[in-house]
Amino acid sequence: MDRWTDKALHRDWLRGQAAGLWDFFQAGFIDPSGGFYDLAPWGRPLDAGGQVHPIHIAGRAVHCFAIGQLLGRPGSASVVDHGMEILWRQHRDTANGGYFWSVKNGPVDANKQGYGHAFVLLAASSAKLVGHPLADAMLADITEVLERRFWEEKHGAIAEEFTADWQPLEGGTYRGQNSNMHLTEALMAAYEATGEGEYLRKAKRIAERVIGSSARACGWRVGEHFTADWQLDRDYYHVNEMFRPAGTTPGHALEWTRLILQLWVLDGRREAWMVEAAEGLFAQAMALGWDKAKGGFFYTLDWENRPAKRMKLWWPLCEGAAAAHWLNEIAPKPEWEAAYRQIWDVIGAHFVDREHGGWHEERTEALGPSYGLFPGKGDIYHALQACLIPLYPAVGSLTRAIAG
Repeated sequence: MDRWTDKALHRDWLRGQAAGLWDFFQAGFIDPSGGFYDLAPWGRPLDAGGQVHPIHIAGRAVHCFAIGQLLGRPGSASVVDHGMEILWRQHRDTANGGYFWSVKNGPVDANKQGYGHAFVLLAASSAKLVGHPLADAMLADITEVLERRFWEEKHGAIAEEFTADWQPLEGGTYRGQNSNMHLTEALMAAYEATGEGEYLRKAKRIAERVIGSSARACGWRVGEHFTADWQLDRDYYHVNEMFRPAGTTPGHALEWTRLILQLWVLDGRREAWMVEAAEGLFAQAMALGWDKAKGGFFYTLDWENRPAKRMKLWWPLCEGAAAAHWLNEIAPKPEWEAAYRQIWDVIGAHFVDREHGGWHEERTEALGPSYGLFPGKGDIYHALQACLIPLYPAVGSLTRAIAG
């Protein structure tokens, strides 16, 4: 099968995009007092004086620049060090344990979220691969916090969110797939960094619950919101449509496609349900979520499969490109390659910002400028991985593939 990833020009284009993303963010997103700024579309900090720093952005910056360090990109080590310092010195709660959601020279939002803790684990795991001096201590600390405070063995997944002193928020009634999905990624990274099988066991438990059970029962659509005993809540609504969107999110089905296949490789048991799930998730996301008239993925669908939030975001396209590559590696079919090309065509035409650098994070349904959910350019993580994952064979996470 003729594949773009075998073509020298395509591979050079991907490397060039990755280099541009690293350069764009490093030029403007470092807050000298600690943390990383969200950037305006033209690359300067948005409200530099008043901007607070959420934990997931620091964790993602560490991960992405650790990748740069592994590849020999000059200047990457200083960004890794900057991110590790704010995670350890400002986000970490030395009194009660765990990590605050956002800081600005001290905690601003002191709640403890599973989503944020997943990115601490990812950062520590990636930092360990480049020998950062804080990595082992952080890895041990976040592992203990996740085990003691978040992990629910009877459900095979984590609880969602607590106050600073570990009181459950919302009465402890909510469970979310998004935090568990990102923890699955981080658990696999921790397994690769340490060789400790418990990380992989937990990743598999989450995947079995969220995908093998729930998504399968929903026709390979990923349910986002659940009750405390993991019953799907189709009517759940939250004002924060960035982290808790209503309905279904095709981008998360695409993200899970890659993660399930990565788990299939790492687990070594080659369980057929994982490949079946990956193919089902990707096919449904393309069939239901792709805008066949204008291109791109609708952000959300309702449970009748109608577009709800109709704007087009960059990150589902990024996850779709990475997922299509993994499917091409594990279970190649012409339709995966066709989707891979479709997705990159839309990214290249509408999301790469050739005037200012970086990528646009949000477009309208018609793929024009939009800043409803994302006011600028705040995150390198999805786009960088989308550019680099297709350059490597499907042997595990990106860092594992690079490290060899």
